[in-house]
Amino acid sequence: MEFANKGFFWLLIIIPLMIGWYIWRNNKLQGSLRMSALKGFSSGKKKRSYTILRHYGIVLRVLALIVLIIALARPQSAFSWQNSTTEGIDIVIATDISGSMLAEDLKPNRLEAGKNIAIDFIKDRPEDRIGLVIFSGESFTQCPLTIDHDVLINLFKDVNNGMIEDGTAIGMGLATAVNRLKESEAKSKVVILLTDGSNTTGSIPPMTAAEIAKQMKVRVYTVGVGTKGYAPYPVKTPFGVEYQQVPVTIDEDVLTKIANTTGGKYFRATNNEKLKQIYQQIDQLEKAKIAVTQYHKKTERFLPFALIALVLLLAEFLLRNTIFKGALT
Repeated sequence: MEFANKGFFWLLIIIPLMIGWYIWRNNKLQGSLRMSALKGFSSGKKKRSYTILRHYGIVLRVLALIVLIIALARPQSAFSWQNSTTEGIDIVIATDISGSMLAEDLKPNRLEAGKNIAIDFIKDRPEDRIGLVIFSGESFTQCPLTIDHDVLINLFKDVNNGMIEDGTAIGMGLATAVNRLKESEAKSKVVILLTDGSNTTGSIPPMTAAEIAKQMKVRVYTVGVGTKGYAPYPVKTPFGVEYQQVPVTIDEDVLTKIANTTGGKYFRATNNEKLKQIYQQIDQLEKAKIAVTQYHKKTERFLPFALIALVLLLAEFLLRNTIFKGALT
């Protein structure tokens, strides 16, 4: 049961006011009578019963008002069903944590910017299973597919450069991510691959991993992170941290081929805002893939309550003008 106009329940405040007014009015109309004998009051039990029953009026009015307020709030019985084109979506985020991800063309650096924006993406998709793969010179699963996003986010926050051997094994990172989806029964399987370089190591070439993803019907969105030209890179020296301008070498050709092969899309993030927009675009693209058609049917149920209120008021009127005619109500 649902109520379309819940605001009408505030009218229930009238009930205690009605009762209070009735008690005050009754007390004000009470009087006393001195008698020299009680002979004329032999039917005391009847009088007491009559005294109690004379309050029928306020009882019926209060009940009628309560039921009428419920009717005004428009009770509805809701029946709904949905016809979904998929049975859910599984997403694996594969992120590069190589040394070059410490460049500060994104703030505070590429790695932290990628983490923070990816975490916001995770929070916006509470119904999806999401996993995390990290790669550098090799790759491993930081978090398997899970619906427990609090655990996933905590593990994501723990990701740092230096957790594994340095390098950029894009093919290995993608292959590990695809492997996490091999047991998935979801209709939509997605990998978001984020890197700032080109494949320099690993036993699996990027395009081989892309072909495996295609065979397993995994869609891959690739994201190249880094400004165009040169980026400031922090270097520790005996005199503290100094910055060097290092060239940005993203292999956009390979990343584009991976995306095209798997039915995904390639994006380039040159700053924090563009990276955020990319995740938003991916979010919208995947929502379109799992569009759900919903049907709702609501039936109005106020009429029975309105009829009950009418019956109560009619009963009060009839009693007042027949059995209790002339009585104080």
